[in-house]
Amino acid sequence: MEKVLALDKAYPLPLLGVMLEKFPKKLEPASWWPNSSHSDESKTENENSHFDGNQRQGSNGWSDQLEAEMREVVEVVKTKDAQDYVRLGNIVLKVNKTLAISGPLLTAIAALGSAVVGDWSSGGMVVAAAAGSLAVAVNALEHGGQIGMVFEMYRNSAGFFGVMEESIRGTLEETDWEKRENGQVFERKVALKLGRSLSQLRQLAAKSSAARQEGISMDEYASKLF
Repeated sequence: MEKVLALDKAYPLPLLGVMLEKFPKKLEPASWWPNSSHSDESKTENENSHFDGNQRQGSNGWSDQLEAEMREVVEVVKTKDAQDYVRLGNIVLKVNKTLAISGPLLTAIAALGSAVVGDWSSGGMVVAAAAGSLAVAVNALEHGGQIGMVFEMYRNSAGFFGVMEESIRGTLEETDWEKRENGQVFERKVALKLGRSLSQLRQLAAKSSAARQEGISMDEYASKLF
């Protein structure tokens, strides 16, 4: 992070142009950090743990039940919240690309139509007037509606859930409970970031576990904030 910020300070325009691409091929969560080297397949076995009655004794605020709860929460964050913002962001991206192309194209058609017009009743004037009106409407929608800002909002929201997912996974990968952040504090921080109380967070984890055992999809999102 320090190296990235140093580069951004020294060369703000080139770096900014790369990191904030206006029209990427597809939306991906905003990220200022490299992807972790471990693959999703290597984590599948640990993520499939469910609540059971044989729990280890708590240590540093952690227990088997809390670990299972965090795995269920991160699964909901990944499959519901993050994916939904990526889906919406891709829709807005397509709209943004369409408007960005349509505005100049309609303006050019209007200019060509007005160039070949002979009198006010000619077809060229009709084309020029229609294309010009549409160009004004498209530009007003693109800029007045802040389509680009909406796209960045969805991308940053997906990035927020990506950060949370990485934080929870990174904590759970530390097998020594004593070396982790205190479990009760960590659980409360996750609950606050999702706009939930501790009881609501535990209910979400239990509901996710039950839905997975029954082979059905969750009908609830993790975050209550946005």
